[in-house]
Amino acid sequence: MQKAVIVYWSGTGNTEIMAKKIKEGMESEKYEVELLEVYDATIEHVLTYDKIAFGCPSMGIEELEEEEFEPFFADIEHSLKGKKIALFGSYGWSEGEWMDYWEERLEAINIKPFAKGLIIESTPSSEEEEKCFEYGASFARFE
Repeated sequence: MQKAVIVYWSGTGNTEIMAKKIKEGMESEKYEVELLEVYDATIEHVLTYDKIAFGCPSMGIEELEEEEFEPFFADIEHSLKGKKIALFGSYGWSEGEWMDYWEERLEAINIKPFAKGLIIESTPSSEEEEKCFEYGASFARFE
């Protein structure tokens, strides 16, 4: 069975809902998926996986959560070459520009996420939960 990891931070629970639905989507494609909140993740462990999904909501002025997620991501991002990466998160205002910045940040070091990052405003609706499931299934099928 193929394996993947999802590392996320969630303040209100919205990004956590997304993470769990993405996990279900990947599992529907016969993946074994480990779900880790960022404070439970270690770089060494996460890098043992070939497929890694990162989830973080938009915080402050369109940025990643800065106390836990940003330091972790800053420490791991230069070690992600050769890995298949997915990005996702929720936002509460604006248009979700933080995802564009996050993708550009990876592309600046020659890492291209498997698809456009999945963003959802506030709490995912049933239809948006299905989008998360499909995103996970698509990531699992991505070669």
